[in-house]
Amino acid sequence: MEEEKQELKISVELIIICLASFLVPFMGSAVSLAVPKIGNTFSMSAVELTWIASAYLLSTAVFQIPLAKIADIYGRKKFFCIGLLIFSLSTIGCGLETNTIIFLTLRVIEGIGSAMLFGTGMAILVSIYPVQLRGRILGINTAVVYISLALGPFLGGILTDYFGWHSLFLVFGVLSFLLCIFAFLCIKQEWKEDKQKFDTLGSIVFGFSIFSLIYGFSNLPYIQGIVFLVLAIISSILFIFKENKIEYPVLNIKLFTKNKVFAMSTLAALINYASTSAIAFLLSLYLQFILGFEPRHAGLILISQATIMSFCALISGRLSDKIHPSKLATLGMSIIVVGLVLLVFLSFETPIWYIVGALLLLGVGFGIFSSPNTNVIMSSVGKQYLGQASAITGTARLLGQTFSIGIAGMLISIFLGDNKITFDVFPQFITCIRVSFIIFAVLCLIGVYASTNRIKDKE
Repeated sequence: MEEEKQELKISVELIIICLASFLVPFMGSAVSLAVPKIGNTFSMSAVELTWIASAYLLSTAVFQIPLAKIADIYGRKKFFCIGLLIFSLSTIGCGLETNTIIFLTLRVIEGIGSAMLFGTGMAILVSIYPVQLRGRILGINTAVVYISLALGPFLGGILTDYFGWHSLFLVFGVLSFLLCIFAFLCIKQEWKEDKQKFDTLGSIVFGFSIFSLIYGFSNLPYIQGIVFLVLAIISSILFIFKENKIEYPVLNIKLFTKNKVFAMSTLAALINYASTSAIAFLLSLYLQFILGFEPRHAGLILISQATIMSFCALISGRLSDKIHPSKLATLGMSIIVVGLVLLVFLSFETPIWYIVGALLLLGVGFGIFSSPNTNVIMSSVGKQYLGQASAITGTARLLGQTFSIGIAGMLISIFLGDNKITFDVFPQFITCIRVSFIIFAVLCLIGVYASTNRIKDKE
């Protein structure tokens, strides 16, 4: 009888974490469809449009590892609930705001809430379930994420078309707030792995180095971008030197230097997200500006990738408990390379079936890659490092997403300057898209090498 109660309790926690895993990426994919409408409201240039996504991703990347460390010390459930509260209130605020600066500031705060969720959710799941079920549980959670990515463009397009982009933030901000109440009332257990001191100075240096890296990269080739990249290199060296010298580091550098499987798997995740995350952003602009689709119709096209991703993630998650997950992840990344190469040939007259076919191929590849790769990462560390591993995985994903958007933003800046995307600059925009996908395909090839190297090391 006690085992049944325990099973029921775990099921409730899984549902809550999966719902949170649904809402957060849903907002990201839905907002990508609303970017042109938001840009019109705030009269943003093409470069400024990229900050709608980058402001959110930047703050999440900066705060995820430090906040995960605090959660390890003071309680993951507590920080999970607080993260949901911050995320919900800032999301509602975005839907009510009409000032550009305040809107982007709220996106930053929204990212902080997201950092608290991603830094704790996966660690809680891994703490609950036995190792032999880990791949299956991570596969379920990953599939939920992809289902949200699938529904995001579709529902986001409908809400944007019929009720305005503000409705996106208001509706799902309220739903996040209700989930926060549900989580606070239903999650009874608390998880604390560390009785350590918090490394405040290390967290500040880490945050500054991540901010400088992302901000600098997103402002290339301008002088401020170069300056911030130099600052990022200097602060990163100082951070690594300091973390190796103290007893309670905010980030255990030895996870990378002494654990090759963890290091190469994290690198593979970083490269994978860096080469794929801007696909929805670029294709959303392409479908609406070049091909003239309404947001809801563009969403129906983009939904194809995320739909197949969720199906493949469930299968690959189960398989990763039986087959070497590194080999599955490498296969998935190889398929992604092929899909990216297909998108290099987009033009003014590319048929829809070609675009959907490329998206389906990308969805298969990403679905096969993600769950097994996460399984490798979380299984390569001890229980005391689950919180950090979860946060590092999330940070790698967010850094990759930010790099991806940064590459797209940099190329838009090079090819279009500060001009808005109008008919006069359509040829330059097409060239920008092609160059973007060439760069992403090359990056993904490097990721295939990293994943293959990991397999050799494991064997």
